[in-house]
Amino acid sequence: MSMTIQDDWSASIPIGEINVAQPPLFERGLGGELLRRLRHEAPVHYCAASEFGPYWSVTRYDDIKSIEMDHENFSSDHALGGISISGEPGRPDVLPMFISMDPPRHSQQRRAVMPAFSPDRLRQLSDMIRSQCEAILDALPIGSEFDWVDRVSIELTASTLAMILGFPQEERRQLIYWSRMMTALPGGPIVATMEEKIRILRECFDRFTGIWHERRGSEPTGDLISLLAHGETTGSMPLNEVHGNVMLLIVAGNDTTRNSISGSVIALDSHPDEYAKLRNDPQLVRGLPAEVIRWQTPVAHMRRTATRDVVLRNHQIHRGDKVVLWYLSANRDEAVFEDPDRFWLERPNAARHLSFGHGIHRCIGSRLAEMQVQILWEGILRRFPSIEVAGEPTRTYSTFINGYDSLPVRIPSRYSN
Repeated sequence: MSMTIQDDWSASIPIGEINVAQPPLFERGLGGELLRRLRHEAPVHYCAASEFGPYWSVTRYDDIKSIEMDHENFSSDHALGGISISGEPGRPDVLPMFISMDPPRHSQQRRAVMPAFSPDRLRQLSDMIRSQCEAILDALPIGSEFDWVDRVSIELTASTLAMILGFPQEERRQLIYWSRMMTALPGGPIVATMEEKIRILRECFDRFTGIWHERRGSEPTGDLISLLAHGETTGSMPLNEVHGNVMLLIVAGNDTTRNSISGSVIALDSHPDEYAKLRNDPQLVRGLPAEVIRWQTPVAHMRRTATRDVVLRNHQIHRGDKVVLWYLSANRDEAVFEDPDRFWLERPNAARHLSFGHGIHRCIGSRLAEMQVQILWEGILRRFPSIEVAGEPTRTYSTFINGYDSLPVRIPSRYSN
Protein backbone atom coordinates (compact mmCIF):
# COMPACT_ATOMS: atom_id res chain seq x y z
CA MET A 1 0.00 0.00 0.00
CA SER A 2 1.40 3.42 -0.92
CA MET A 3 1.83 5.95 1.86
CA THR A 4 0.27 9.39 1.85
CA ILE A 5 2.25 12.60 2.34
CA GLN A 6 1.01 12.75 5.93
CA ASP A 7 2.10 9.15 6.55
CA ASP A 8 5.56 9.93 5.11
CA TRP A 9 5.81 12.97 7.37
CA SER A 10 4.89 11.12 10.55
CA ALA A 11 7.10 8.12 9.74
CA SER A 12 10.18 10.35 9.43
CA ILE A 13 10.18 11.23 13.14
CA PRO A 14 12.12 8.86 15.43
CA ILE A 15 9.68 7.30 17.88
CA GLY A 16 11.59 8.66 20.87
CA GLU A 17 11.27 12.22 19.57
CA ILE A 18 7.52 12.26 19.00
CA ASN A 19 5.66 15.09 20.73
CA VAL A 20 1.94 14.96 20.00
CA ALA A 21 1.09 17.89 22.26
CA GLN A 22 1.66 20.64 19.70
CA PRO A 23 -1.37 22.88 19.03
CA PRO A 24 -0.27 23.63 15.42
CA LEU A 25 -0.47 19.91 14.62
CA PHE A 26 -4.12 19.76 15.65
CA GLU A 27 -4.80 23.05 13.90
CA ARG A 28 -3.57 21.35 10.70
CA GLY A 29 -5.44 18.11 11.40
CA LEU A 30 -2.23 16.08 11.79
CA GLY A 31 -2.38 15.03 15.45
CA GLY A 32 -4.04 11.73 14.57
CA GLU A 33 -1.08 10.67 12.41
CA LEU A 34 1.34 10.75 15.32
CA LEU A 35 -1.19 9.12 17.62
CA ARG A 36 -1.53 6.23 15.16
CA ARG A 37 2.22 5.66 15.29
CA LEU A 38 2.25 5.70 19.08
CA ARG A 39 -0.73 3.36 19.27
CA HIS A 40 1.08 0.81 17.04
CA GLU A 41 4.69 1.27 18.14
CA ALA A 42 4.74 2.79 21.63
CA PRO A 43 1.30 2.69 23.29
CA VAL A 44 2.81 4.06 26.52
CA HIS A 45 5.23 6.76 25.42
CA TYR A 46 7.33 9.33 27.26
CA CYS A 47 7.93 12.78 25.81
CA ALA A 48 10.77 14.43 27.74
CA ALA A 49 10.24 17.98 26.46
CA SER A 50 7.25 19.95 25.23
CA GLU A 51 5.80 23.39 25.78
CA PHE A 52 3.75 21.76 28.56
CA GLY A 53 6.71 19.96 30.12
CA PRO A 54 7.39 16.21 30.10
CA TYR A 55 4.42 13.84 29.85
CA TRP A 56 3.34 10.30 29.12
CA SER A 57 0.99 9.48 26.24
CA VAL A 58 -1.42 6.56 26.59
CA THR A 59 -3.04 5.72 23.25
CA ARG A 60 -4.77 2.32 23.42
CA TYR A 61 -8.43 1.97 24.31
CA ASP A 62 -8.14 -0.64 27.08
CA ASP A 63 -5.27 1.16 28.82
CA ILE A 64 -7.19 4.42 28.88
CA LYS A 65 -10.30 2.76 30.32
CA SER A 66 -8.18 1.11 32.99
CA ILE A 67 -6.56 4.39 34.05
CA GLU A 68 -9.94 6.17 34.11
CA MET A 69 -11.06 3.63 36.74
CA ASP A 70 -7.90 3.85 38.85
CA HIS A 71 -8.37 6.95 41.02
CA GLU A 72 -5.82 5.85 43.59
CA ASN A 73 -2.89 5.86 41.18
CA PHE A 74 -4.08 8.47 38.67
CA SER A 75 -5.67 11.64 39.99
CA SER A 76 -7.82 14.32 38.35
CA ASP A 77 -7.31 16.76 41.23
CA HIS A 78 -6.98 20.41 40.21
CA ALA A 79 -4.38 20.86 42.97
CA LEU A 80 -2.11 18.55 40.95
CA GLY A 81 -2.80 20.32 37.65
CA GLY A 82 -6.25 19.07 36.68
CA ILE A 83 -7.49 17.40 33.52
CA SER A 84 -5.56 19.12 30.70
CA ILE A 85 -1.93 18.70 29.71
CA SER A 86 -1.51 22.46 29.97
CA GLY A 87 -2.58 22.59 33.63
CA GLU A 88 -0.09 23.25 36.40
CA PRO A 89 -0.69 23.38 40.16
CA GLY A 90 -1.52 26.91 41.25
CA ARG A 91 -2.09 28.26 37.75
CA PRO A 92 -4.92 30.80 37.93
CA ASP A 93 -7.03 29.16 35.21
CA VAL A 94 -6.88 25.69 36.83
CA LEU A 95 -10.03 25.83 38.92
CA PRO A 96 -11.67 23.41 41.35
CA MET A 97 -14.60 21.72 39.58
CA PHE A 98 -16.09 18.30 40.01
CA ILE A 99 -14.43 16.84 36.91
CA SER A 100 -11.08 17.75 38.46
CA MET A 101 -11.85 16.14 41.81
CA ASP A 102 -11.42 12.58 43.01
CA PRO A 103 -13.90 10.60 45.11
CA PRO A 104 -15.67 11.33 47.40
CA ARG A 105 -15.86 15.10 46.64
CA HIS A 106 -16.41 14.46 42.95
CA SER A 107 -19.48 12.31 43.59
CA GLN A 108 -21.00 14.80 46.03
CA GLN A 109 -20.87 17.68 43.58
CA ARG A 110 -21.82 15.66 40.51
CA ARG A 111 -24.88 14.31 42.30
CA ALA A 112 -26.21 17.83 42.85
CA VAL A 113 -26.61 18.56 39.12
CA MET A 114 -27.84 15.13 38.00
CA PRO A 115 -31.55 16.14 38.18
CA ALA A 116 -30.91 18.61 35.33
CA PHE A 117 -30.26 15.62 33.05
CA SER A 118 -33.03 13.31 34.25
CA PRO A 119 -35.22 11.61 31.62
CA ASP A 120 -38.13 13.94 32.45
CA ARG A 121 -35.97 17.05 32.14
CA LEU A 122 -34.48 15.82 28.85
CA ARG A 123 -37.97 15.29 27.46
CA GLN A 124 -38.83 18.89 28.34
CA LEU A 125 -35.60 20.15 26.78
CA SER A 126 -36.15 18.12 23.61
CA ASP A 127 -39.22 20.15 22.70
CA MET A 128 -37.34 23.42 23.19
CA ILE A 129 -34.32 22.15 21.25
CA ARG A 130 -36.54 20.99 18.38
CA SER A 131 -38.16 24.40 18.18
CA GLN A 132 -34.77 26.11 18.20
CA CYS A 133 -33.43 23.78 15.49
CA GLU A 134 -36.39 24.57 13.26
CA ALA A 135 -35.80 28.31 13.64
CA ILE A 136 -32.06 27.96 12.91
CA LEU A 137 -32.51 25.74 9.87
CA ASP A 138 -35.36 27.76 8.38
CA ALA A 139 -33.18 30.89 8.49
CA LEU A 140 -30.30 29.38 6.51
CA PRO A 141 -29.61 30.74 3.00
CA ILE A 142 -30.11 28.51 -0.02
CA GLY A 143 -27.52 28.51 -2.80
CA SER A 144 -24.97 30.80 -1.16
CA GLU A 145 -21.96 29.99 1.00
CA PHE A 146 -22.09 30.53 4.77
CA ASP A 147 -20.23 29.46 7.91
CA TRP A 148 -21.91 26.40 9.43
CA VAL A 149 -20.03 26.78 12.73
CA ASP A 150 -21.37 30.28 13.29
CA ARG A 151 -24.89 29.91 11.91
CA VAL A 152 -25.73 26.42 13.22
CA SER A 153 -23.22 24.78 15.59
CA ILE A 154 -22.66 27.81 17.82
CA GLU A 155 -26.23 29.04 17.63
CA LEU A 156 -27.78 25.74 18.72
CA THR A 157 -25.19 25.12 21.41
CA ALA A 158 -25.50 28.62 22.83
CA SER A 159 -29.29 28.52 23.02
CA THR A 160 -29.25 25.10 24.73
CA LEU A 161 -26.60 26.23 27.20
CA ALA A 162 -28.66 29.29 28.09
CA MET A 163 -31.70 27.04 28.67
CA ILE A 164 -29.99 24.66 31.08
CA LEU A 165 -28.10 27.40 32.96
CA GLY A 166 -31.05 29.77 33.25
CA PHE A 167 -29.02 32.44 31.43
CA PRO A 168 -30.64 35.17 29.29
CA GLN A 169 -31.11 33.96 25.71
CA GLU A 170 -30.28 37.39 24.32
CA GLU A 171 -26.80 37.05 25.83
CA ARG A 172 -26.25 33.40 24.87
CA ARG A 173 -23.22 34.04 22.64
CA GLN A 174 -21.35 35.37 25.65
CA LEU A 175 -21.33 31.80 26.98
CA ILE A 176 -19.49 30.58 23.87
CA TYR A 177 -16.99 33.43 24.17
CA TRP A 178 -16.22 32.51 27.79
CA SER A 179 -16.00 28.82 26.91
CA ARG A 180 -13.45 29.46 24.18
CA MET A 181 -11.50 31.72 26.53
CA MET A 182 -11.37 29.01 29.20
CA THR A 183 -9.81 26.44 26.86
CA ALA A 184 -7.62 28.91 24.92
CA LEU A 185 -3.85 28.76 25.26
CA PRO A 186 -2.21 32.11 26.06
CA GLY A 187 -0.04 33.15 23.14
CA GLY A 188 -2.38 31.48 20.64
CA PRO A 189 -4.81 33.11 18.22
CA ILE A 190 -7.57 33.75 20.81
CA VAL A 191 -5.77 35.35 23.73
CA ALA A 192 -2.30 36.89 23.95
CA THR A 193 -1.40 36.51 27.62
CA MET A 194 -2.47 34.71 30.76
CA GLU A 195 -3.25 38.10 32.32
CA GLU A 196 -5.69 38.92 29.52
CA LYS A 197 -7.29 35.47 29.80
CA ILE A 198 -7.83 35.82 33.56
CA ARG A 199 -9.21 39.35 33.16
CA ILE A 200 -11.85 38.10 30.72
CA LEU A 201 -12.68 35.05 32.82
CA ARG A 202 -13.20 37.32 35.81
CA GLU A 203 -15.98 39.02 33.83
CA CYS A 204 -17.65 35.61 33.60
CA PHE A 205 -17.07 34.87 37.27
CA ASP A 206 -18.48 38.23 38.34
CA ARG A 207 -21.59 37.65 36.25
CA PHE A 208 -22.23 34.20 37.67
CA THR A 209 -21.46 35.29 41.22
CA GLY A 210 -24.46 37.60 40.88
CA ILE A 211 -26.59 34.82 39.40
CA TRP A 212 -25.46 32.45 42.19
CA HIS A 213 -26.55 34.82 44.93
CA GLU A 214 -29.83 35.47 43.11
CA ARG A 215 -30.57 31.73 42.87
CA ARG A 216 -29.57 31.20 46.51
CA GLY A 217 -32.15 33.78 47.56
CA SER A 218 -34.95 32.38 45.37
CA GLU A 219 -37.09 29.27 45.30
CA PRO A 220 -35.34 26.30 43.59
CA THR A 221 -35.83 25.91 39.85
CA GLY A 222 -34.60 23.28 37.43
CA ASP A 223 -31.61 25.14 36.00
CA LEU A 224 -28.09 24.01 36.80
CA ILE A 225 -27.08 27.07 38.82
CA SER A 226 -30.16 26.73 41.03
CA LEU A 227 -29.48 23.02 41.56
CA LEU A 228 -25.96 23.76 42.72
CA ALA A 229 -27.08 26.72 44.85
CA HIS A 230 -29.69 24.65 46.69
CA GLY A 231 -27.78 21.35 46.78
CA GLU A 232 -27.15 19.87 50.23
CA THR A 233 -23.43 19.41 49.55
CA THR A 234 -22.91 22.27 47.08
CA GLY A 235 -24.95 25.18 48.42
CA SER A 236 -22.12 26.27 50.71
CA MET A 237 -19.35 25.90 48.13
CA PRO A 238 -16.68 28.61 48.20
CA LEU A 239 -16.92 30.97 45.23
CA ASN A 240 -13.85 29.54 43.48
CA GLU A 241 -15.67 26.18 43.30
CA VAL A 242 -18.82 27.89 42.07
CA HIS A 243 -16.76 29.53 39.32
CA GLY A 244 -14.99 26.27 38.47
CA ASN A 245 -18.20 24.28 38.19
CA VAL A 246 -19.91 26.98 36.12
CA MET A 247 -16.97 26.96 33.71
CA LEU A 248 -17.07 23.16 33.55
CA LEU A 249 -20.77 23.20 32.65
CA ILE A 250 -20.23 25.92 30.03
CA VAL A 251 -17.23 24.24 28.40
CA ALA A 252 -18.70 20.74 28.54
CA GLY A 253 -22.00 21.98 27.15
CA ASN A 254 -20.29 23.87 24.35
CA ASP A 255 -17.30 22.02 22.95
CA THR A 256 -18.58 18.45 22.70
CA THR A 257 -21.85 19.34 21.01
CA ARG A 258 -20.63 22.24 18.88
CA ASN A 259 -17.74 20.32 17.36
CA SER A 260 -19.81 17.17 16.90
CA ILE A 261 -22.41 19.17 14.95
CA SER A 262 -19.68 20.61 12.73
CA GLY A 263 -17.96 17.23 12.46
CA SER A 264 -21.18 15.56 11.35
CA VAL A 265 -21.31 17.70 8.21
CA ILE A 266 -17.65 16.96 7.43
CA ALA A 267 -18.12 13.24 8.10
CA LEU A 268 -21.08 12.87 5.76
CA ASP A 269 -19.56 15.09 3.08
CA SER A 270 -16.41 12.93 3.08
CA HIS A 271 -18.43 9.69 3.12
CA PRO A 272 -21.02 10.25 0.36
CA ASP A 273 -22.19 6.62 0.38
CA GLU A 274 -23.18 6.97 4.04
CA TYR A 275 -24.89 10.28 3.32
CA ALA A 276 -26.89 8.64 0.53
CA LYS A 277 -27.89 5.81 2.89
CA LEU A 278 -29.06 8.35 5.45
CA ARG A 279 -31.16 10.26 2.93
CA ASN A 280 -32.73 7.03 1.68
CA ASP A 281 -33.41 5.75 5.20
CA PRO A 282 -33.80 8.64 7.69
CA GLN A 283 -34.25 6.11 10.52
CA LEU A 284 -30.47 5.68 10.41
CA VAL A 285 -30.24 9.08 12.09
CA ARG A 286 -30.55 7.24 15.40
CA GLY A 287 -27.06 5.83 14.92
CA LEU A 288 -25.56 9.13 13.84
CA PRO A 289 -24.82 10.80 17.22
CA ALA A 290 -22.69 8.01 18.70
CA GLU A 291 -20.73 7.46 15.50
CA VAL A 292 -20.07 11.12 14.82
CA ILE A 293 -18.97 11.70 18.43
CA ARG A 294 -16.59 8.74 18.07
CA TRP A 295 -15.35 9.79 14.63
CA GLN A 296 -14.88 13.45 15.56
CA THR A 297 -13.74 12.98 19.20
CA PRO A 298 -14.32 16.63 20.15
CA VAL A 299 -12.18 16.42 23.32
CA ALA A 300 -8.81 15.10 22.18
CA HIS A 301 -7.47 14.14 25.59
CA MET A 302 -7.90 14.06 29.32
CA ARG A 303 -4.97 14.20 31.69
CA ARG A 304 -4.27 12.48 35.00
CA THR A 305 -1.39 12.91 37.45
CA ALA A 306 0.35 9.87 38.95
CA THR A 307 -0.06 9.89 42.74
CA ARG A 308 2.66 7.27 43.27
CA ASP A 309 5.23 5.31 41.30
CA VAL A 310 3.41 2.83 39.07
CA VAL A 311 4.34 0.48 36.20
CA LEU A 312 2.26 0.55 32.99
CA ARG A 313 3.18 -1.80 30.14
CA ASN A 314 6.66 -2.22 31.63
CA HIS A 315 7.21 1.54 31.81
CA GLN A 316 8.01 3.16 35.16
CA ILE A 317 5.77 6.16 35.71
CA HIS A 318 6.83 8.31 38.66
CA ARG A 319 4.74 10.13 41.21
CA GLY A 320 3.82 13.59 39.88
CA ASP A 321 4.16 12.63 36.19
CA LYS A 322 1.57 13.91 33.73
CA VAL A 323 -0.30 11.04 32.06
CA VAL A 324 -2.26 12.07 28.96
CA LEU A 325 -5.16 9.85 27.88
CA TRP A 326 -5.61 10.41 24.15
CA TYR A 327 -9.31 9.84 23.48
CA LEU A 328 -8.64 10.71 19.85
CA SER A 329 -6.46 7.62 19.62
CA ALA A 330 -8.71 5.31 21.66
CA ASN A 331 -11.62 6.03 19.33
CA ARG A 332 -9.49 4.93 16.35
CA ASP A 333 -8.09 1.83 18.04
CA GLU A 334 -8.25 -0.98 15.49
CA ALA A 335 -8.49 -3.56 18.28
CA VAL A 336 -11.92 -2.16 19.19
CA PHE A 337 -13.33 -0.43 16.09
CA GLU A 338 -13.30 -2.10 12.69
CA ASP A 339 -11.95 0.19 9.95
CA PRO A 340 -11.85 3.03 12.51
CA ASP A 341 -11.17 5.92 10.14
CA ARG A 342 -14.41 5.18 8.30
CA PHE A 343 -17.59 6.99 9.29
CA TRP A 344 -20.18 4.20 9.45
CA LEU A 345 -23.77 4.96 10.48
CA GLU A 346 -24.50 1.32 11.27
CA ARG A 347 -21.32 0.67 13.27
CA PRO A 348 -22.51 -1.87 15.86
CA ASN A 349 -20.28 -0.70 18.71
CA ALA A 350 -20.09 3.05 18.08
CA ALA A 351 -21.45 3.76 21.56
CA ARG A 352 -18.30 2.23 23.07
CA HIS A 353 -16.39 5.40 22.17
CA LEU A 354 -14.51 7.19 24.94
CA SER A 355 -15.33 10.76 23.87
CA PHE A 356 -17.40 11.20 27.04
CA GLY A 357 -14.81 9.53 29.25
CA HIS A 358 -15.36 6.39 31.32
CA GLY A 359 -16.36 5.53 34.86
CA ILE A 360 -17.26 8.20 37.40
CA HIS A 361 -16.03 11.00 35.15
CA ARG A 362 -18.21 10.06 32.18
CA CYS A 363 -19.83 13.26 30.91
CA ILE A 364 -23.04 13.92 32.82
CA GLY A 365 -24.59 15.68 29.80
CA SER A 366 -23.79 12.97 27.25
CA ARG A 367 -27.44 12.21 26.47
CA LEU A 368 -28.19 15.90 25.98
CA ALA A 369 -25.31 16.20 23.50
CA GLU A 370 -26.50 13.18 21.53
CA MET A 371 -30.07 14.49 21.56
CA GLN A 372 -29.05 17.83 20.05
CA VAL A 373 -27.17 16.14 17.20
CA GLN A 374 -30.06 13.78 16.42
CA ILE A 375 -32.81 16.43 16.58
CA LEU A 376 -30.78 18.74 14.35
CA TRP A 377 -30.25 16.06 11.70
CA GLU A 378 -33.90 15.04 11.80
CA GLY A 379 -34.67 18.64 10.86
CA ILE A 380 -31.97 18.71 8.18
CA LEU A 381 -33.24 15.54 6.50
CA ARG A 382 -36.77 16.97 6.31
CA ARG A 383 -35.58 20.21 4.68
CA PHE A 384 -32.46 19.78 2.57
CA PRO A 385 -31.47 17.17 -0.04
CA SER A 386 -27.82 17.84 0.78
CA ILE A 387 -25.30 20.06 2.54
CA GLU A 388 -22.01 20.57 0.71
CA VAL A 389 -18.68 21.53 2.28
CA ALA A 390 -17.54 24.52 0.21
CA GLY A 391 -13.96 24.89 1.44
CA GLU A 392 -11.41 23.84 4.02
CA PRO A 393 -12.53 24.19 7.63
CA THR A 394 -10.49 26.25 10.08
CA ARG A 395 -9.47 23.96 12.90
CA THR A 396 -9.06 24.93 16.54
CA TYR A 397 -5.59 25.79 17.85
CA SER A 398 -5.49 23.38 20.76
CA THR A 399 -4.33 19.96 21.95
CA PHE A 400 -7.40 19.66 24.18
CA ILE A 401 -10.31 20.61 21.90
CA ASN A 402 -10.43 18.77 18.58
CA GLY A 403 -12.77 20.99 16.63
CA TYR A 404 -13.48 23.72 14.11
CA ASP A 405 -13.59 27.50 14.26
CA SER A 406 -15.24 27.82 10.86
CA LEU A 407 -16.72 25.57 8.17
CA PRO A 408 -17.83 27.01 4.82
CA VAL A 409 -20.84 25.17 3.40
CA ARG A 410 -23.51 25.57 0.76
CA ILE A 411 -27.06 24.19 0.70
CA PRO A 412 -28.03 23.87 -2.97
CA SER A 413 -31.79 23.50 -2.50
CA ARG A 414 -34.65 22.99 -0.09
CA TYR A 415 -37.46 20.46 -0.32
CA SER A 416 -40.72 22.08 -1.37
CA ASN A 417 -43.48 21.92 1.23
